[in-house]
Amino acid sequence: MKPNIHPEYKDTVIKCACGNEIKTKSTAKDLHVEICSNCHPFYTKKQKIVDTAGRVEKFKKKYNIK
Repeated sequence: MKPNIHPEYKDTVIKCACGNEIKTKSTAKDLHVEICSNCHPFYTKKQKIVDTAGRVEKFKKKYNIK
């Protein structure tokens, strides 16, 4: 490999909105993400419905779902 052309590989911390921190190595500085494997519904097997402006209630009312 040629010297002085590769980015610096350093320790970094990935911080999630849920408060989880993952320590790893990367060429990027500290990263901030909205969702991680600790809070993602696919990994936790829990469904989270994020409702903005009452769309879930409107859908349930439209299709008569309780």
